[in-house]
Amino acid sequence: MDLNQVTLPVFDMKKAVAFYQVLGFTLIVDTPHYARFECPMGQSTFSLSLEPEPIGNGAVIYFEHAELDTWVNDLLAKGIEFAQLPTDEAYLWREAILFDPSGNKLKLYWAGDNRLNPPWRVNS
Repeated sequence: MDLNQVTLPVFDMKKAVAFYQVLGFTLIVDTPHYARFECPMGQSTFSLSLEPEPIGNGAVIYFEHAELDTWVNDLLAKGIEFAQLPTDEAYLWREAILFDPSGNKLKLYWAGDNRLNPPWRVNS
């Protein structure tokens, strides 16, 4: 099994598409009510679905990059605002937090081997 994609609700498609393009994602489907992006590395995609009003779903979307600090600095130079700059967390990930124009919470992070093999991983 593999995760195909995650779809985020947005209430302003044009702003949302522009935001994710600034983050570096490649737009592969563009309609007035739905957009889909390829991630710059790997085979992952994610999409946006136009909703008539804001939806507070509590989901957090994570995008991993080995050069997290450089990526964040590049985005800051492009005017992207962060709620938290890259911070070393107790669970061994380095994370930056930001919100898209519809209020969806994103974490840009680097975890390296700790993403799948943290010291507390359950042995099966």
